[in-house]
Amino acid sequence: MRRAIIPTAAVLTISLLHAPPAAAHPSGKTPVAEGSGGAVATVDPDASKAAIAVLKKGGNAVDAAVAAGAVLGVTEPYSAGLTGGGFMVYYDAGKRKVFTIDGRETAPKAMGPSTFEGIPFDEGVTSGLSAGVPGTAATWDVALREFGTLSLGQALQPAIKVASRGFVVDQTFYDQTAQNADRFKDFTSTAKLYLPKGAPPPVGSVFRNPDLAATYRELGRRGPGWLYGGQLGKEIVATVKRPPVTRGSTRNVRPGLMELSDLRDYRALLRRPTKVSYKTLDVYGMAPPSSGGSTVGEALNIIEALPEAGLHEYLEASRLAYADRGRYVADVPGVPLEQLLSDGFAKERACLIGERAMPSPAAPGDPDGSYGPCEQPTGESTPVAKEGPETTHLVVADRWGNVVAYNLTIESTGGNGIVVPGRGVLLNNELTDFTFGPAPGDPNLPGPGKRPRSSMAPTLVLKNDRPVLAVGSPGGSTIITTVLQILLNRYEWGMNLPEALAAPRATQRNTPQTQAEPEFLAKYQAELEARGHAFTSTPEIGAATALEFLGRDRVQAVAEPVRRGGGSALVVRPRK
Repeated sequence: MRRAIIPTAAVLTISLLHAPPAAAHPSGKTPVAEGSGGAVATVDPDASKAAIAVLKKGGNAVDAAVAAGAVLGVTEPYSAGLTGGGFMVYYDAGKRKVFTIDGRETAPKAMGPSTFEGIPFDEGVTSGLSAGVPGTAATWDVALREFGTLSLGQALQPAIKVASRGFVVDQTFYDQTAQNADRFKDFTSTAKLYLPKGAPPPVGSVFRNPDLAATYRELGRRGPGWLYGGQLGKEIVATVKRPPVTRGSTRNVRPGLMELSDLRDYRALLRRPTKVSYKTLDVYGMAPPSSGGSTVGEALNIIEALPEAGLHEYLEASRLAYADRGRYVADVPGVPLEQLLSDGFAKERACLIGERAMPSPAAPGDPDGSYGPCEQPTGESTPVAKEGPETTHLVVADRWGNVVAYNLTIESTGGNGIVVPGRGVLLNNELTDFTFGPAPGDPNLPGPGKRPRSSMAPTLVLKNDRPVLAVGSPGGSTIITTVLQILLNRYEWGMNLPEALAAPRATQRNTPQTQAEPEFLAKYQAELEARGHAFTSTPEIGAATALEFLGRDRVQAVAEPVRRGGGSALVVRPRK
């Protein structure tokens, strides 16, 4: 008999089952809301309020998600924005079908496998060279045309108001600005916007971005062609190729390769989602170039193939799934996705998990469709590439049962650090998600028009073709383990959804040491070290948002109670 909980996991569950209910955050954010009529969870109250306002006026989940995403471009500009990209997973209640939109940025046609070779990573980030062809505006356009009810101009109205009227600077915004001050001051347009009077805006002050309000207003009026080949596109290309470096700066800022033709050629793509069956559930995610759906799905399959499912098994399944991610998953032809997500491959990989932790890096398996009882891998592993942690994620459900899980990002905190002059928006540095090389055989090397591999993992869980849960997180390459651990917390270890998000986290990504939060280490380090695991401490992992359908038209929206300043969960009609 498979045990759903082993002692390690049981301690985790019991300690949280008796935790007090979530209360409103000191900032006014409420991390848990329950009710009917629609729900939303984001990291920001203004974004959540915008989504709820759209739902109350009769808009659907896609309308609300675009509205919230645009507001996050104002209030969370170091994590998301118009010139970034992302992935949207959408459940259509009328069709009882899951769709996904790939709005990942692309490399310019002039970029090749050796473009980043010999360039220090930090110099690659803060440069025009790191800016990918943006996909966010195209994602919004495709989502609204295919599944929404509002025009782009209508969906942008809440963001225009927030950018014009301003929002109150919180500690997170201040801290992120201060962390970026040294590079922000090296660009005239960025310093003018984010370092008024030469310093970050103080906590409690009102921050306005009238340039971004005007940019959104014009985008709504002219449509996405204004960016993809029009005047805004020309200004983006000019900024990429000739960054507005402050006179006297000693920073080596490399120009980028983007051309207007790269913008004209960009398309946000409708892709088939990944899908695995787990227990009585179907788990849907993003296909490549995201590695989120394949890696979460493979790890779930491995865990289900094991006789026990505890924290040791969670870490080992993650280790193996990351080994296969690094070897096979990227924006390349022939990703063996069906085999990576097959039960046969999962059983072959699960056979390697014993009582003690495996050495890292573990070798990738061979998803060739022919699986032995316990095949020993012979391939070589690839290192985990650096990915910026400051993505953002939101979830929305509407009164009709449509659901959106949406990750959007500009990559590192503050993207490449360069504001497009007069437009109020930071450029992304997504192209540093490519492997810098030289790395023969690495599928994630740069290439013309190629989309860098991502760990973003917006995830929908269905039962009998009906949604039961939506979840996702920021966190760079830790996104995958954050989503995986939340799913295990909820469905293996008996936590409710607020407990599943609040529980302490650890992330094993085929590295010699597992990163873990201090609370996790305090509870489980000794027991897991006795089984061969090694740890390093990190302050926090991820900042998830999620929602769950509770039956009888009730839905629960959940955000982080503490991580990254806490999140904001709202419903249309709160439960009385």
